[in-house]
Amino acid sequence: MSNLKEYVKKGLFYQSVVEDGSDIIFIVDYLGEILYHNSSVEETLGHKPDSLIGKNFFDFILPETLKEFKSRYDDSIRKHYNESVEFQFLCKNKTYKYLEFNSINLKHKNEIEGLILDCRDITQRKNVAEELLRAQKTKDQFLANISHEIRTPINGIAGMATLLSQNPTLEEQATYLNAIKSAADNLKVIINDILDLASIESGKLKFENIGFNLKDLLASLIDTFSVQTAEKGVLLELDVKSEANLILIGDPVRLNQILINLISNAIKFTHNGSIRLSCTLEQKERSKCVVRFDVTDTGIGIPKDKLSTIFESFSQADASVTRKYGGTGLGLTIVKQLVELQKGKISVKSQEDKGSSFTVLIPYAIGHPDDIAETSLRAKRSQTYRNSLKNLNVLLVEDNDINRLYANSILKTWDCNIELAENGYVAVEKIKNNVFDIILMDVQMPVMDGYEATKAIRSGEPPKSLVPIIALTANATRKDIEKCLSAGMNDCVPKPFTPEDLFRVLLKHSGNKSKMPRSPAEIEKEKSLKLIDLSYLQSVSNNDKQFIQEMIDTFLESMPKSIVDITRNVEVKDWESLAKAIHKIKPSLTMMGMQTLKSAAIELEQMCKSEILIKAIPSESELFTRQLKEALRELESVKF
Repeated sequence: MSNLKEYVKKGLFYQSVVEDGSDIIFIVDYLGEILYHNSSVEETLGHKPDSLIGKNFFDFILPETLKEFKSRYDDSIRKHYNESVEFQFLCKNKTYKYLEFNSINLKHKNEIEGLILDCRDITQRKNVAEELLRAQKTKDQFLANISHEIRTPINGIAGMATLLSQNPTLEEQATYLNAIKSAADNLKVIINDILDLASIESGKLKFENIGFNLKDLLASLIDTFSVQTAEKGVLLELDVKSEANLILIGDPVRLNQILINLISNAIKFTHNGSIRLSCTLEQKERSKCVVRFDVTDTGIGIPKDKLSTIFESFSQADASVTRKYGGTGLGLTIVKQLVELQKGKISVKSQEDKGSSFTVLIPYAIGHPDDIAETSLRAKRSQTYRNSLKNLNVLLVEDNDINRLYANSILKTWDCNIELAENGYVAVEKIKNNVFDIILMDVQMPVMDGYEATKAIRSGEPPKSLVPIIALTANATRKDIEKCLSAGMNDCVPKPFTPEDLFRVLLKHSGNKSKMPRSPAEIEKEKSLKLIDLSYLQSVSNNDKQFIQEMIDTFLESMPKSIVDITRNVEVKDWESLAKAIHKIKPSLTMMGMQTLKSAAIELEQMCKSEILIKAIPSESELFTRQLKEALRELESVKF
């Protein structure tokens, strides 16, 4: 303590606080002449020690702000103490830096006409504030755009519904219904854009890895726009180079989404001339390639100073573009992120009044015709699963008449047994007297909302308290979904939903209902099937019986271990390891001519990689291993 007192008494703190401190210290007279500044001036502003002494402080203030600054400076002369005076000071490199001073007036204590200015660098704070202001303006513009975009189709739907109630002719009815459908489709596009962006930014968007024919996909895509471009008098062309006519492994739905966005934009901003989709190979290796897509138009083009911002969220070339052409400004943001999530790149070249060209590069694995067959097989199997929802007991809890009618109509097409409830309270009462396999629960309802109803159900006695509850909610943000799950719900389907959306979640949570019992005839048919065909082995070995017998013996020895491995992975629900175990035995199944089992193995491996079909894995695995054991018994009876 005595050392500290000595330190203070001798004024040694001056060196630590004033000279070596991080703050910039100026002493100036009332006219602005600089009488002193500390060494921090060099570190922050670049001026050498003592280099500003004798110069006028006002000469370093940003000229256009000098008048306002002098007014604040005069306030400091009149006060004992002044604080938070912002200004921009000229640095040695001729740039200006944001500073802020607190002042002490020496006149009031020492009768000296001067000020001590304690200055701090606030550049970062100002940059953050400007960024927040820019973000707020962008948000306000977005909300204005969204409000307009949502209100327009809603007004159209409401208007057409009014006209339908006024006894129109059959022809007028068809016109009004088409207008309602078109408006609803527009509304869905807007909402899906917002939900897609939320999925991407939360990291929850997943990509398929399936085979597809590139030329077929592009031709189908062009067909969907043919009527629209013909009505507008714009030529729409497709050019797929011969080397790009490939079967690729990737996500065709997301590629479709990317190109639909780009072509839709081109149509929107092209009033005459043409739009061309070109597809070439940027590079190709043995099993991989990079595909290049160019969407080129002769439209209004993009101003040079806007090219760097068109991929930002809620951004269009300017506000007048939004007013004239509509849109959320999310399309290109989603496109860019979808491309980059697939390890691709997107770029744009444009000239005002001459047109634009968007280039997309995406890497893909090169597939084979069999990959398309596997995709078709999955589609066929999915149809079988669709039929498996028959007799599913569903409680549909929904207060909105139209939404209730829509969901009820979809469920009827799958032969589900449906019970309706208009609010959470009615749902809880119905559960007391009925058994349900699944509950579809709206969230916002009168009397008792979906959260309260779910908590009431979960607080009951098993098995009724364990029934899967799926939220049907228009609130589809990450926070809303987490709230549903926290309340005890098992999953969420965001509104507006398609029949496919609803089907996937029903299949996922329908438990044993996804496995329909087979008839005795089906069981007998399954038993009578011959599961092996050794013609391939005979062909490749030139019918070498010793070689074929050795292959059979090896198969008989190794396959029981694989069956144990598959069964164990199913029991512990390790789907990744299950997929690997199945993948490992596929070549052996091919060798032994077990085409039925190979097809089942391909499907089962794909199911392990898909969240949608996980519920069906145990039953499908059980069928697969049972057939595999039957194949082993067949092989044991084969002797060469």
